[in-house]
Amino acid sequence: MSAAHIHPALAMDKPVRGDIFAATIMTKGEALASFDREPTGTEGPTPGVTFRRTGKAGRIRLNKPKSLNALDHEMALAIHAALDEWAKDDAVKLVVIDAVGDKAFCAGGDIAALYHAGRAGDYQSARRFFADEYRMNRAIARYPKPYVAMMDGIVMGGGVGLSAHGDLRIVTERSMVAMPECGIGLIPDVGGTLVLANAPGRLGEYLGLTGFRMKAADAILAGFADRFLLSSKIAEAIARLEETGDPAAIADLYEAPEGGELDGRMESIDRLFAGDDAAAILTALSVDGGEFATKTAETIRRGSPLSVAVTLELVRAARADPAIETSLAREYRYTYRAQTQGDILEGTRAAVIDKDRAPRWPVQRIEDLPRQKVEAMLAPLGKDELTFDEKAEEV
Repeated sequence: MSAAHIHPALAMDKPVRGDIFAATIMTKGEALASFDREPTGTEGPTPGVTFRRTGKAGRIRLNKPKSLNALDHEMALAIHAALDEWAKDDAVKLVVIDAVGDKAFCAGGDIAALYHAGRAGDYQSARRFFADEYRMNRAIARYPKPYVAMMDGIVMGGGVGLSAHGDLRIVTERSMVAMPECGIGLIPDVGGTLVLANAPGRLGEYLGLTGFRMKAADAILAGFADRFLLSSKIAEAIARLEETGDPAAIADLYEAPEGGELDGRMESIDRLFAGDDAAAILTALSVDGGEFATKTAETIRRGSPLSVAVTLELVRAARADPAIETSLAREYRYTYRAQTQGDILEGTRAAVIDKDRAPRWPVQRIEDLPRQKVEAMLAPLGKDELTFDEKAEEV
């Protein structure tokens, strides 16, 4: 899940370490100072991610396969620092990011740590993490050199933030891409609302409210990915990129993915998700009454009503104002308040802590959610608004 959140459906996997939010808080400057600047074949010191320059490529590799390559605060700062360093290095022509293991590129992060920190009254650690992660997401989106992401395996939440804003997003037969945050009381963040807003028709609303798991063809249709490559060809593709520094050098390796599910549902999705608010969408699904509409409504109702309502608002706001900076700033207004005013603690309790899969949302039905709660979660933060200037990043 995005910004440091593993989807509840993955909670039965081996748990990730509980130190993401308890880790030492580094500034971006400290991360830059610790970044290994040796030109070739030398890996950086940050646990969970390695850096090196090989040939004409800056190489980032996520290296926490036992925790599905979960992204933590130190990793986000180090990645941002490496990107800044390589942007100034004329020998680096492009950046390639991939991950160790065949199960996940990055499935998000440690929501159990977020839960325990919030229950202990520590809200600032999560806020710092979100702010620095979002600044890294923006750096990827605005990067001056080609940024290539090998999205092999599970790609959720924070993994979307590391990949979907790049210039060349490559999926494989093992890819599964989703933004399932509503199910644990959060929202699609890391700039995910902008990616959803740019999906064709009302597909962004559907994906954001349901957390639908996309395989390769669907991820390409939705704009989360660009090309399909067999996982067995990743090594060859990366070698060519390192040698040439040119994304065009791997064009002959692409193939057509197996057909997806979403293309044939677009007419229904556009019709059913056109309502003014989440309650209207649920009404349209109920009136339709077909199998797809019924199952979709059931999925939406399992999520946090507050998260569902806010997600719809954020996707449409990003569609009207399609800039990465403003999309991230709007998302931060929610995540800043997530532990104190949102449903993330209850969602995490039900999915990961008690594992009863029965969250007791403060408001049970979307139809009963006061409009004022949505507005309160998205109200400006004043001096705490997310900014992207260098001075703010060093705070």
